Amino acid sequence: MAVIFALTQTAALAQSGVNGLNTATTTLKTYIGPVTTATLVIGGIVGLVGGLRVYSKWNSGDQDINKELMGWVGSCLFLVLSSLIVKAFFGL
Repeated sequence: MAVIFALTQTAALAQSGVNGLNTATTTLKTYIGPVTTATLVIGGIVGLVGGLRVYSKWNSGDQDINKELMGWVGSCLFLVLSSLIVKAFFGL
């Protein structure tokens, strides 16, 4: 009798855990779209500011333009790819 009681109790807890995980997944999926859109908007603003900085340094004749340019391009690529990877991870 004790074994049946223990197995019944475990099965009941497992079901509530699965329902909780499904609810959490559904809730997270509702936030992914707006968060990735906000990330892309912030990335666009940072990209414009970074582009202006690179252009300013280029016109002033700065010798260290390659390092600045590579950092700017790398950060823009990271923001775009991270938003796409997050969407793909959640199947959106």
